[in-house]
Amino acid sequence: MAHALSPSGALRLVIFDCDGVLIDSEGPSCRLVARVAREHGIDLSDEESLERFAGKALAQVKRELEVETGHDLGADYVAIMQDKLVELMRDEAVPIDGAAAMLEGVAALGLPFRVGSNSSWPEMEVKFDRVGFSSLFPRHRVHSARDMMRPKPDPYVFLHAASEENTDPSYCVVIEDSDTGVQAAHDAGMACILLRAEGPSPAHDWPGLKRIAHLDELVPVLAGVLKEQAR
Repeated sequence: MAHALSPSGALRLVIFDCDGVLIDSEGPSCRLVARVAREHGIDLSDEESLERFAGKALAQVKRELEVETGHDLGADYVAIMQDKLVELMRDEAVPIDGAAAMLEGVAALGLPFRVGSNSSWPEMEVKFDRVGFSSLFPRHRVHSARDMMRPKPDPYVFLHAASEENTDPSYCVVIEDSDTGVQAAHDAGMACILLRAEGPSPAHDWPGLKRIAHLDELVPVLAGVLKEQAR
C-alpha cells in the first residue's frame, strides 16, 4: 500500500510533534514532573522521569505514578502541572538544534505543515513566542491533543490535522521523537519520520517509518521523496 514517503505515494502534508522535534522542552518538563513527584513523597529521579515520561500526556503520567506508588497526586494535578509548565516554558523553552533552518527548508519545498502535540495550546503558544516560531504556526495550524481530550497514542490529533488540511492520512508524514507519537502515527495510517540520534527503535516498524538522527537530515529526505514521486 502506498504511503506518503513511497515513490508511488503522494506527500502533501507534514505534521510536526512539538516537544522534542521543534522545541527542546522534554528535559525541563520531565524534571518538573520529577520534582513535583518528590514533593508528594515519590522517589523519582530526573533521569528516570525523562526516560519514562517523555512524550506522555500529564493525565497518563498521573495514572502511572498513582498506580505504581499508591500515592494520590490530587484531582487538580493535571491543571496545576499545566500552569507550571506554561510558566516554565515561558522562561526555558529553546528550539531543537536545526529547527529554524529545517522549517525554512520545508516551506521552500512547497509543503504545508501543521503541529499535532500532547501539549496544550497555551503551552505551545508561549514556547513558539519565546523561540520566534509564532509567525510560522498560526493558531489554526496548531492542534492540541490535550485540549481535545484525546492525547497520543490516540491518533485523533493527527487525523484532525489531516482533515483540517483536507488531506487523506496516506498523504501525510508525521515527524516524531517519542514511541507514543510513533504509535499514534501508525494508528492514523500515516508515514512517520522518527527523530532519534541514539537508542532503540519503537516497537512498531512498518514500511512508512524512517529514522533520522538530526533535523538537518529532514529536508533532504523530503526533497528526495518529492523528486521520486514526480517521476
